[in-house]
Amino acid sequence: MKLQLRWLMLLVFFIPSTLCADAFLLPGEVAQEDLVKDFPQPYVVKKGDTLWDIADEYFAKPKKWLTIWEQNLQVSNPDLIYPGNEIWLKIKQPPVEPKEPEFLRDVVELKPRVIYKPAERIETEVDTRMLLTALARQDFIKPEAVNGNGHILDSEDERLNYGAFDKVYLQLDEPANPGDVFDIFRTGDPIFDPTSERKKLEGYLVNHLGSVQVTSVESGVYRGTILKAFEEIGRTDRLKPSKPKDYVIKPDYPTGPFYGRVMYVRNDAAEAGQGQIVGINLGAQDGLQPGSVLALYRMGRLIVDKRYDEKTYQALPEEKIGELIVLVPQDNASIALITRSSSAVNKGDIVQALPSR
Repeated sequence: MKLQLRWLMLLVFFIPSTLCADAFLLPGEVAQEDLVKDFPQPYVVKKGDTLWDIADEYFAKPKKWLTIWEQNLQVSNPDLIYPGNEIWLKIKQPPVEPKEPEFLRDVVELKPRVIYKPAERIETEVDTRMLLTALARQDFIKPEAVNGNGHILDSEDERLNYGAFDKVYLQLDEPANPGDVFDIFRTGDPIFDPTSERKKLEGYLVNHLGSVQVTSVESGVYRGTILKAFEEIGRTDRLKPSKPKDYVIKPDYPTGPFYGRVMYVRNDAAEAGQGQIVGINLGAQDGLQPGSVLALYRMGRLIVDKRYDEKTYQALPEEKIGELIVLVPQDNASIALITRSSSAVNKGDIVQALPSR
C-alpha cells in the first residue's frame, strides 16, 4: 500500500512538467526529438528490464518512463514487467516539408531576346469578291487581237439578242471541237500611252459579255450554247478562246525601279477611285505580272515661294494617293484595279513600286 502511494505522489509531482513539455502533442504522443535513438515497435522486454531503464536508454530524460506506462496500460504495475512483454510508443513524427513540384526543380530564367531579321510583308490574298467582276468582265488585248477568233452569226429563232442557255450559230476563224469554250466580247476604249510622242496605241480594253460552248459543227458552221451572259449578246459580237481564270490573286511586291503613269480611266472618265479600273503604261517587259502591287502618287505642285521678292518657284514633293493591283499585263501596258485611294486618281498620275516598310 505504501508503495502504491509513493508512485501516486511521484505521478502527481511529474504531471505538470509533462504537460508543459508536450503541450502541442496529442494525448499519449511522444515527440520524435525527445528520443535519443529510434524506438523499436514493439520493444520486447528482456530479463532485468524496468520502465526506468527503457526510458533511460531511449529518451533524453529517464522520467519519460511515465509516458511509456501511459501508452501501455496493459502493464498494470510499472514495477512488474516480464521478459517477452511488448512495449509500444505513439511517436509524433516531425512535419513533412512539402516537396517542390518536379517541374519547378529545374527553373530556367527567361530573358527577352531580340531577333533581327529583314522586314517582311504579311498580306492576305486579295478578296475574291473584290476581283470577281473586274476579272470576269474586263480584259486587255493587244491591237492585233482586236478581231478575236470569230463571231456570233445568228440564233435558231432569228432573235436579235441572246442570253444564257440560248442556242446560237458561230463563225470561227480556226477549227474548234465540241466542248471548247469561248469568251464573248466587245472591244472597248483604245488605250494610248500619253507619255509617248505620238500617243502610241497600247491595246484595247475589252468588255466580256458572257461565254459560249461549242456543241457541234456542220458545213463549217458551229452550233453553240451560251453558258453565261453578263448583258445582252447580239450578232457580230466577237469570240476569243476562254482561259481559266484565277479569281484569287496573290499579291506580289516588285521592287522596281518602276516609273509609269496612269494612261486610262475606265469609260474615259476624268478621275477614278477605289474599286475602279485604270490602265498604266507598265507591263510584262517591266517585270509586272498578275498580282503586282504598285503605289499611286500625285506629282507635287509647283508653287511660288512668297518669301523672296523675285518670283522663285519651288516644287513640292510627290504625295502617295493610293495603291493598285495589276490584273492583266501586256508587253508594255496593263489594266489594274485600284485597291486603295485617299484622293481621286487622274490620268498622268505616277505609278511606282511601294516604299519599303
